[in-house]
Amino acid sequence: MEPERIPQEIAAWFSGRGWRVRRHQEEMLAASDAGRHALLVADTGAGKTLAGFLPTLADFAPSRLESRAPPEGLHTLYVSPLKALAHDVQRNLLTPVEEMGLPIRIETRSGDTPSDRKKRQRERPPHILLTTPESLSLLLSYPESFELFRGLKRIVIDEVHAFATGKRGDLLALALSRLQAIAPDMRRAALSATVASPESFREWLAPWGDIDAVELVEGEQGAPAEVEILLPDEERVPWGGHAATWAIPQLYDQIRKNRTTLIFTNTRFLAEYIFQNLWDVNEDNLPIGVHHGSLSKEARRKVEGAMARGELRALVATASLDLGVDWGDIDLVVQMGAPKGSSRLLQRIGRANHRLDQPSRAMLVPGNRFEFLEATAAKDAVDQGQRDGEDFRPGGLDVLAQHVMACACAGPFQEEELLAEVRASLAYSWVDKEVWGRVLEFVATGGYALRAYDKFKRIVRDGKGVWRLSHPEQAARHRLNAGIIIDSEMLDVRINAGRGRGGRSLGKVEERFAASLSPGDTFAFAGMSLEVIKVQDMEVVVKAAKASAMIPSYGGQRMPLTTHLADRVRFMLVDRAGWGRFPDDVREWLEVQDWRSQMPGPGQLLVESFPHAKRFYSVYYTFEGWNANQSLGMLITRRMEDRGLMPGGFVANDYSLAVWGLKPVKDPAPLLSPDILQDEFVEWVQNSHLLRRAFREVAVIGGLVERQHPGKRKTGKQVTFSTDLIYDVLRKYEPDHVLLEAAWADARTRMTDVGRLGDLLDRAAEQLVHVELDRVSPLAVPVMVMIGREATPQGSVDDELLLEAESLAGAAMRVDEVDVILD
Repeated sequence: MEPERIPQEIAAWFSGRGWRVRRHQEEMLAASDAGRHALLVADTGAGKTLAGFLPTLADFAPSRLESRAPPEGLHTLYVSPLKALAHDVQRNLLTPVEEMGLPIRIETRSGDTPSDRKKRQRERPPHILLTTPESLSLLLSYPESFELFRGLKRIVIDEVHAFATGKRGDLLALALSRLQAIAPDMRRAALSATVASPESFREWLAPWGDIDAVELVEGEQGAPAEVEILLPDEERVPWGGHAATWAIPQLYDQIRKNRTTLIFTNTRFLAEYIFQNLWDVNEDNLPIGVHHGSLSKEARRKVEGAMARGELRALVATASLDLGVDWGDIDLVVQMGAPKGSSRLLQRIGRANHRLDQPSRAMLVPGNRFEFLEATAAKDAVDQGQRDGEDFRPGGLDVLAQHVMACACAGPFQEEELLAEVRASLAYSWVDKEVWGRVLEFVATGGYALRAYDKFKRIVRDGKGVWRLSHPEQAARHRLNAGIIIDSEMLDVRINAGRGRGGRSLGKVEERFAASLSPGDTFAFAGMSLEVIKVQDMEVVVKAAKASAMIPSYGGQRMPLTTHLADRVRFMLVDRAGWGRFPDDVREWLEVQDWRSQMPGPGQLLVESFPHAKRFYSVYYTFEGWNANQSLGMLITRRMEDRGLMPGGFVANDYSLAVWGLKPVKDPAPLLSPDILQDEFVEWVQNSHLLRRAFREVAVIGGLVERQHPGKRKTGKQVTFSTDLIYDVLRKYEPDHVLLEAAWADARTRMTDVGRLGDLLDRAAEQLVHVELDRVSPLAVPVMVMIGREATPQGSVDDELLLEAESLAGAAMRVDEVDVILD
């Protein structure tokens, strides 16, 4: 690049700090100067954010302006997946702007921004506005938005991998199309350290999916990360458990050795649990903090401030700190339990040092033997620079309905013009006139079954085909309720008080778990076996079960195991030559499994059947993640019941599913036939709470049910009551309603992982391997030890689990004299 392309003020600032302008930063500026959109994929610490803003800073540099006045009005939008990230970027951007003496005003806008400042921003906007997808959508709902964004030059989307493939990405894609229509010369830039498929993200970023319009800029390679896997002092990797509390003494020793250690867990409960365990051994009284999404905003801000000032020696956190927060003094990142994906691990490792020329140090702490394999697979992927991620899917109709309403709030629109604008985004390029008509009809009347009710009439069309709000107050109602993030509810578990009414509360379970339950199901909770009577009005009404629980109760949101990492673990299991690098006990575990049974190779579905404790077990080695395995367990037990196989229950982890009953399964193939997705799957979803839960979310996002009225917010129970009533009406009178279609799409993909389930059934039809054994196999021990211990470890449960694991492992690993003779 020509040296004169970098304005002298910017070049001098870099030089004054002893830095150089990196190649990818120059290329981002060149792409902007050429009028092109750009996707930057660069390692953490490579100066991605500054690269994204460099064209904006250049536009305000006096040497470029010469005698011209600096740009007026809103020049650049910065969109972040997290409000905290926008505030962090503001801090880091203000420094170079002030030191370069650039005439740039920078402000943030989120749900926390005071209303008077929001109003002032619409009337006198800053040059750079840092915001989130939801706040941007709300800005677009104001009539002033046309004037506000008319001169917009650039939009910078940070950490694009974190939300582009989900509903927040759908909302942002629609906002991008609207902005492009208002400001045709606007240029888009997206930034990420962990994009697995740059071509897919280029297509998502481009108007009309024109991938050639988007420049791919790849960052300079940084120092390779230094990743190690922590093993117990006696080098015996645990059989079961996932909290990895065995590592607490060693972990505390690492905290003492380093200036600052950032410890990641996969659930909020585990963050609290690990924090408490560390505090119990904190004999030096070191400052240790905890950070997760359930904490108050004030508590999180306090911890973030302490970290920024270097006052904490360790911080235990969840995904709440995965993204982009720039704390340069972190010496070590620790991942407690399985990483679940190489991109997620890379993102977390990048929080250490945050400098391109120095290696980030990370330590993986597996909770059990399968997690050791997963940690090894993730380490290999990181060492090889391979990333993974979620696939793009068609945009949600509920999000489209919300966007239509936002556009109507901004002003009247022509049906055909808005459709063309919507179709310019890749997420909604599939929408045809028939689908578009159904969405407009829903926003206008609520749909055929609800059109008699005035409350659902939000927009009307005049004789010239122009749509506008049915009443001005609809705009205020929309802005009060718009958004994509729906808080997860907890449901009360109550003993039946008669006539199906809930009585005494036994506690609460996550709605995600409750949504999978149907009347008659039994599950373990509060030390009891309970039978479900019904799930409604934010309550699970139960009675004492006559038999042991069939379905385990789970705690905490679970991160999905990526397909990429699952495939790597599968390959490791059959790569016998590679076992030599494993600890002796892990290698012996695999060798005995290989000798006594078989390894689940790539492309295969291995099913092992064996008797144990007067029951008959079948273990399915799926490697499709907990969500798909949980769904499969529900379906298989129903099919077993229909066939008189007397199922007793099931338990699942990311790698396998164990199902048991009173009769042996001689042939698992009929239990796995593909028609299970047309028959049992449909029946299960419709009769469980899954579809109702999905409908509640899409009804809120689509604007059919309002969470807030002026000065009052509905409780979760009130929202559920409203959506359940509407759901029953639509199921009966309008089963093809656009929101029921959207709910089905959510229930199939997000809640049941039906895509991976379908892949699994295809594999079963082609390469099912069934091995019948006389006792539990070594590979089955990690899932078998979960039976009766599914909840997150508390108190002495860890010790009980270890004892149970050793007992099972003893049977699995025992080599009898008769085995040797037969061999």
